[in-house]
Amino acid sequence: MTATTPQRSAAAAPAGAKNKPKRELPPLTYGRKGNIEIFFLWVFVLAPWVALTAGLYLTRNTAWAMNWTQAALFLAFYVFTGLGITVGFHRYLTHGAFKAKRPLKIMLTLAGTMAVEGAPIRWVADHRRHHQFSDEEFDPHSPWRFGHSVKGLAKGLVWAHTGWLFTRENTNSRRFAPDLIADPDIRWFQKNFVYVLLFTLLLPTALGGLLTWSWQGAVAAYIWAGLVRIALVHHVTWSVNSVCHVFGERPFTTSDKASNVWWLAILSFGESWHNLHHADPTSARHGVDKGQIDSSARLIWLFEKAGWATNVRWPKASRLDAKRVEKQSVAA
Repeated sequence: MTATTPQRSAAAAPAGAKNKPKRELPPLTYGRKGNIEIFFLWVFVLAPWVALTAGLYLTRNTAWAMNWTQAALFLAFYVFTGLGITVGFHRYLTHGAFKAKRPLKIMLTLAGTMAVEGAPIRWVADHRRHHQFSDEEFDPHSPWRFGHSVKGLAKGLVWAHTGWLFTRENTNSRRFAPDLIADPDIRWFQKNFVYVLLFTLLLPTALGGLLTWSWQGAVAAYIWAGLVRIALVHHVTWSVNSVCHVFGERPFTTSDKASNVWWLAILSFGESWHNLHHADPTSARHGVDKGQIDSSARLIWLFEKAGWATNVRWPKASRLDAKRVEKQSVAA
């Protein structure tokens, strides 16, 4: 049920504190995924590809084609749930890049949960663990896990992209996300994850049926705005775990191999400016240089202007300059 508790070296204790007992950290992992959970992980990794194949096959019949209605639903749900991950789960819940009023907190948590990347507390616990041990032994999804050889890195990329999801051990939420465990709103989404999962599939299905007034439109929306949309959100997120820790540019000093990958920026809503994020994790903006599109940061800016978000941690020029190194391109 538990794992050893790795600890990085700490600074020397202040004078007068040597007699205080050391607080033991909770274990790194706690509990194990059961066979049923592993089965459903496989379903949600493979089912969208089956749906994509089916969708492409069915488009031969115009009644099933991805028309403007299906495209609009796909785009709307992709943007809503993708930003739910980037702004909600990542920059807000994980890193506290801003404070949100309760209605905004609930909306962002709903949007992130509808992406079906896991319930919020577990998602945050995994990501905070990743930052604490980034590209080190206890990082849950480092692509460097199997070494720096071509074979090891190829295996590591598969591991970082998808393979790590199927590990049996759970990151210990009581160690990495006690603040979320104490929040009744977040606990509600954690407890009712299955109902949100059904909602994220049934809502586009219902809208597709109503907007086209046909059962074919409902099924097509289920395929495109439901399953295929979930697959794209998943793989874009997982690409930040894998691709953005191997390829790209590293203009800022970090202790790991987090990199900027420009061609993922639009699809990932700015998350692929990953090097700056690891250099300054609590920053509300990841794309800080000229031409670096960061739609997540723009949305946070709008929330701030509307008064829904406060205490936004925007990057400071002096802090960026202190972390900047000579720009370099890397490919492994």
